[in-house]
Amino acid sequence: MDNSIVISTPPHVKSKRTTRGIMLDVSIALAPAAIAGCVFFGWQALLIILMSVFACVATEFIYFFIANKGFAKKCADAKSVCLRWCKQFDFTSVVTGLILALILPTTDKWYQVLYEVIFGAVFAIAIVKMLFGGTGKNIVNPAAAGRIFVFLSFSVSTFVAANFGALQDGAISGNVVATGATNLSGYLLNGKDSQLGLLDLFLGTGVHGCIGETCALAILIGFVYLSVRNVIKWWQPILYLVVMGFTAVLMSGFEMDKYAFDMALFLPHILSGGALFGAVFMFTDYVTSPKGVWGQVVYYVAAAILTALLRHFTKMEVTSFIILLMNLVTPLIDKYIISKPFGYKKAKKQKKEGK
Repeated sequence: MDNSIVISTPPHVKSKRTTRGIMLDVSIALAPAAIAGCVFFGWQALLIILMSVFACVATEFIYFFIANKGFAKKCADAKSVCLRWCKQFDFTSVVTGLILALILPTTDKWYQVLYEVIFGAVFAIAIVKMLFGGTGKNIVNPAAAGRIFVFLSFSVSTFVAANFGALQDGAISGNVVATGATNLSGYLLNGKDSQLGLLDLFLGTGVHGCIGETCALAILIGFVYLSVRNVIKWWQPILYLVVMGFTAVLMSGFEMDKYAFDMALFLPHILSGGALFGAVFMFTDYVTSPKGVWGQVVYYVAAAILTALLRHFTKMEVTSFIILLMNLVTPLIDKYIISKPFGYKKAKKQKKEGK
């Protein structure tokens, strides 16, 4: 009888769900935001999305091909390496490409975004993901890292407002304004004096911002789909958004009206910028978020407070930076906030004799 112990890597819980299936669900959930972005910003947005996905998938393939010695011996093993790549392809690079494109803005010089998204995709896949070992080994969210790389490497100062007629007109139609990454800066600087109402923010009409972050309705459709499919836990994005919203209102209230708690700013802070998109599609990443429930609570509450504070003091969108920061803190959370083992039962205290 073989008494040897087989040691394998976690997770040890078996399920019919696969990484490929989960990533397909995420891709489907991202579709409404992508479609809304194309409707609002026109064919340029569609081109950016397709280029981002293509660049991410191509980068993953080239890295895999080189790492598996596809060029060795005059590419004698090229066919087998390609077949192995196809077999292990899990759509994570597709999701990264979609998210990266949707958190980038469409500018008046839209063609500049094309080479920016290529550089961002190569950085996200080759450096952040594949260099650390591939799917499940990255320590930070690849799309967020790619977005910050683009933000720090290239300067974009003009953004186009979302307009329902853009796709049919064949060109971006809207007002070009000097602003930050999203319409959030208007609320941070002007409070209730911002010209956009809640309905505009909810539908995305007239919002100056990134391709997939303008239409809150489309993001919420994706959130419902992921929750129903049990890909994410419904309470995680809600916890983040509620804490972030209340913290933002408190910060605004302290400055605006002698410690008055102004609820009129609660929804605008949630609907403006990339907080809603990040809460649903980026903070909930399995690899870079804590494993235990209490660790997740600490993770989302801390991220929410930091987002509101940095937004208040910098007057700009900081969601991607907070995502990277909390990704780096995740190992510490998992180390010091240990969840109870599966099947754990608290030992009963033994009664002392004579009682």
